[in-house]
Amino acid sequence: MTIEVNNETSSDVDVKALSDLSRFVLDRMRIHPEAEMAILLVDTDTMEELHVQWMDEPGPTDVLSFPMDELRPPPEGGEPVSGLLGDVVLCPEVAAAQARGSGHSTEDELHLLTTHGILHLLGYDHAEPEEEREMFGLQNTLLADWKSARTA
Repeated sequence: MTIEVNNETSSDVDVKALSDLSRFVLDRMRIHPEAEMAILLVDTDTMEELHVQWMDEPGPTDVLSFPMDELRPPPEGGEPVSGLLGDVVLCPEVAAAQARGSGHSTEDELHLLTTHGILHLLGYDHAEPEEEREMFGLQNTLLADWKSARTA
């Protein structure tokens, strides 16, 4: 699995942990080991530009996802899918502010946002209440399993 992580900010971010987490999530979602994705960490100005350009919304946001091949997890027992997943763009400054407000570390927030972004790449959304329950439930399960695996 090819996961490229580029930190274009001055923030101290554990890019290996983001890469490892991404591999973990993609494995759990039964995505083929030859799939590719990228994670880009940007400053607030760059994130604001992307947010305005692609979402037509003002201000920086925490995470944006740009799917490429529109890969979806296979059904249970199905063959893993391969291709170019796309890009997840994170803003560590926004993540740090959200982490303070949520009472956890910036690293935990970046892990949450990475998982969230990957699920968007895989076609999950949270526009409707039922979609939100499914996506956030899966996100919470993946993060809990990731934390357990790291401490085992």
